[in-house]
Amino acid sequence: MAVPITVRGAEALKVELHELKTVKRPAVVNAIAEARAHGDLKENAEYHAAREQQSFIEGRIQELESVLADSQVIDPDALPRDGRVVFGVTVELLNIDTDETVRYQIVGDYESDIKLNRISISSPIARALIGKEVDDVAMVQAPGGAIEYEIVSIDYLG
Repeated sequence: MAVPITVRGAEALKVELHELKTVKRPAVVNAIAEARAHGDLKENAEYHAAREQQSFIEGRIQELESVLADSQVIDPDALPRDGRVVFGVTVELLNIDTDETVRYQIVGDYESDIKLNRISISSPIARALIGKEVDDVAMVQAPGGAIEYEIVSIDYLG
């Protein structure tokens, strides 16, 4: 099953993959070769650290290649702007209980980052918002109980 990802998210993963393959992988290979040149590998901390770093880099390369192969890139700018919350939009929400507003962009699982106000399409908030319109109220089941959000605005720019 294809996992949705925004164009920006896919590009960020491609940049990271390129960096790993063209900069970090060759650097760690050189570090391993240098550490080998120092002799006894059993007690060579630099060698073991470099091998561990290599393992991490190779694992991340495989993960990124898999994510990109299994992803369906969706351009939020190309989606219909019919006034409903859909993948890729940014929504402004009013917490009815606290009167606080928050803005979230609904993105794919691999690009979600709450620090950047990007929430996953599979998160409880996003699932409660999909299909709703401005002025609708969405009930979100959170660990601390139900939260009611009123949709203040929907921005379709990705």
